[in-house]
Formats: sequence, C-alpha cells, structure tokens
Amino acid sequence: MVNPVKIGGVETFSTVDFPDKIAAVVFMQGCPWRCPFCHNAFLQDGSAADNFIWENFIKFLNTRRGILDGVVFSGGEPLMQNGLSSAIREVREMGFLIGLHTGGYRPQHLAEVLPLVDWVGFDIKAPLSEEKYKIAIGGVNHLKEVKESLHLLLESKVDFECRTTCDPRILTIADIYAIADELAAAGVKKYFLQKYRPVESDKTTSDADCEQFFLDAGLTDHLRKIFPVFDVRR
Repeated sequence: MVNPVKIGGVETFSTVDFPDKIAAVVFMQGCPWRCPFCHNAFLQDGSAADNFIWENFIKFLNTRRGILDGVVFSGGEPLMQNGLSSAIREVREMGFLIGLHTGGYRPQHLAEVLPLVDWVGFDIKAPLSEEKYKIAIGGVNHLKEVKESLHLLLESKVDFECRTTCDPRILTIADIYAIADELAAAGVKKYFLQKYRPVESDKTTSDADCEQFFLDAGLTDHLRKIFPVFDVRR
C-alpha cells in the first residue's frame, strides 16, 4: 500500500487541538517555513522518511470509533502534501470529523480540501506586511498566499479560528494590535493569543518577556471588544 501522505508522528488522544472535541492528531512531515518559534522543527524536512505508516493509523482509527470525535491534520504544514485530500476523505468516510492546522501555504490546495473539513486553526504569524511576515516565517515571501487562504476561509462556511504565537523576539504589543485590527476588519470572529515557550536554542527570553502580551490590560480589553470570541492560551 502506498501512503497517501508522509507522517512525522501521531498523537492518539488530544483534548486541545480541536475545540470541544476529542481527537487524534496527525503531524504531517514537511514545512516550507522556518518560523523561529517552531517546536516541531523535526517536521520541517519534507524529504525525511515516514515515522508512521498511514495503513497503521487507519487500523488504529478502526479501534477508536465511538471514542474519538475527530482527526486533526497538523504539521509541519499539511497543505504541502498532494495526498492530503485523499487522506482526509478516507478518514471522513470512517465517520470522524476533520480538523486542519495550517499557516495558509498553497491556497489552491486549501480550496480543494475545505469542503472536506469541519474546522480550521489558522496561524497568523505577524502583521500582514511583507517585511514583518518574512521575518516570522524564515525569510520567504508568502504573504500573498496567506492572504488568499484567509480570504478562502472567510468566504467558506467552515468554522475556523485565527491564532498568533506571541514570540517577543519578533513581535511587539503594537504588532498584536495591528494583526487584530486587520483580522477584525476582514471579518474574522475568533482570535486567540498563544504564549511563546522558548525553543531550545533561545537562551535569553524570560517568562516575563513572554507574559507581557497577556498582562497588557489595554490590549486584551481591545481584543475582547473587536472579536466575538477571544481568549489567551498559556
């Protein structure tokens, strides 16, 4: 059997990756970006060997009918893999809900899989300007793709949230205001701030640096006013 997708790992039980659902998480191998705050850097190399055989995952899911609500395709960046839609269809036909974590790479592929997906977690890395976004994703210019993907989500009927990891090395409180105002103006209804936890190579960022975004009452009050759903994830 040929694997439709390349998998770097699997989380067999999660209550935090798919809102209000119990899910398994498939971590897809490969990502075109090099975000400095990434904790899954081992998934970035798309040429790496499979660490998990798709057929075994399907066998596992057969034992979890009635236990798990859904399956989340995470990464890495799932939209890199051409076999994503085939994998999603197979899981969906088994009766599981489908979640997708993405940064918006390859909007044409997102358009293909959106009709098969029940919920999307969309990562917004920085203010939507070329200079800021290039820093946040490792030096490549994919802002056009990100904006196209956001537009697709807004035009679809799929439930989705936007979220930003607040890495103080690349983002300021003013940047969060800029991100939030642009998202709200575009029509985004759900937005979350996520605490940055220093990656292994980061020896200087303190917890106080990471907490500053959540302790700024003016910022959090503003975000609660402009988004129907807003929260912080520490």
